[in-house]
Amino acid sequence: MSADRQGLIAALDVGSSKVGCFIARMDPQQGLTILGVGHRLCVGVKGGAVVDIIEAERAIRAAVQQAETLAGETVESVIVSFSAGQLQSQVIEVDVAIDGHRVEEADIARVLAEARAAIDPGDRVVIHAFPACFGIDGSYGVRAPVGMYGDRLAVTMHVVSAAAGPVRNLESAIQKAHLTVSRFVAGPYASGLATLVEDERDLGAAVVDLGAGSTQIAVFAAGAMVHLDIVPLGAGHVTQDIARGLITPLDHAERLKTVHGNAIQSAQDDREDITVPQMGETEFDEDGASQISRSALTGIIQPRLEEILEFVRDRLVASGFEGTGARRVVLTGGGAQMPGIRDLAQTILDKQVRIGKPVRIAGSPDATSGPAFATCTGLLLFSILAPKEALEMQADKSRAEPQGPWARMGRWLKDNF
Repeated sequence: MSADRQGLIAALDVGSSKVGCFIARMDPQQGLTILGVGHRLCVGVKGGAVVDIIEAERAIRAAVQQAETLAGETVESVIVSFSAGQLQSQVIEVDVAIDGHRVEEADIARVLAEARAAIDPGDRVVIHAFPACFGIDGSYGVRAPVGMYGDRLAVTMHVVSAAAGPVRNLESAIQKAHLTVSRFVAGPYASGLATLVEDERDLGAAVVDLGAGSTQIAVFAAGAMVHLDIVPLGAGHVTQDIARGLITPLDHAERLKTVHGNAIQSAQDDREDITVPQMGETEFDEDGASQISRSALTGIIQPRLEEILEFVRDRLVASGFEGTGARRVVLTGGGAQMPGIRDLAQTILDKQVRIGKPVRIAGSPDATSGPAFATCTGLLLFSILAPKEALEMQADKSRAEPQGPWARMGRWLKDNF
């Protein structure tokens, strides 16, 4: 558990459009309770990576201070989401001899130690290392091997790594705000913890987090995250398209998207006019604004959303998990609040799609109950679920051989789901 001596947990989600901070307390009797929430606009981050360390630090400091004020507490460390640095999935498989005896906890520790030694991130940083499943004598899909018999015990490990530079830059911005990072968590994994129900994690589902600077994908099956990917396009690109297409400032383009935007054309769109302020104008007035139909606005929004969802579809197919761990798609993130996005996604992805709102935690304000705050909620859940669901690893020294295990893991998922 990533809690301090007082049971305080601070979650920090540094995104391309906003920084969010949740401060909660974990009590053995009462469970998890949110004490304070803070969020600020952020202009120092692009695509999840820090591009202006001063602006990023300023937004981080303001969001954390707001949460601290509401909580009446001060925090020193934060658990942080990370979505930049070319996040990569890799599967490593190792096995050890057990010579026909009963599998004990010591054998589990031994095979996990072998897997840890097999991780070779090179110049990258290991964010996660999940034991996706165990195997005994070539039979995979074993979740709890203790008490079973066999000659060889294997583990399939899902390793998530990131380029070292973006990790260090984000950590530096956080340190400048006089905070320490207790650990990093992959953003799409946190979103999955917050929005997927247990059956979806077990039977197979893909979380698609439509953020401002990128769209993050996490595939879950058999209770674990088995694949992760990122598309470098997000809802912020829709805003930029509107600003360019209508020659209007970015802040007005964002408002047009939020208030009038729709992912799919409707019959009524041609009959509704929208006022668009022009570049350089500061007020909505007759001289400094133009009128367009809502249909014209949707005509800008829909093609970009289609492009993003087509990339998601192609990435799922390329992953090998498209037909196994991704029969159902859960959309979350700020972009998932766009009207019509569910229907558009269902058409392009050809899957069951729902909008994923984060699980409600005691004390959470209504304003943070939407998809835009799923990652922050997931960070809090990760902090109490981590001992069961993740293995925090140090980068070690040996060779990783991902090719065979990917295929074997995919075959096992197909056989079982």
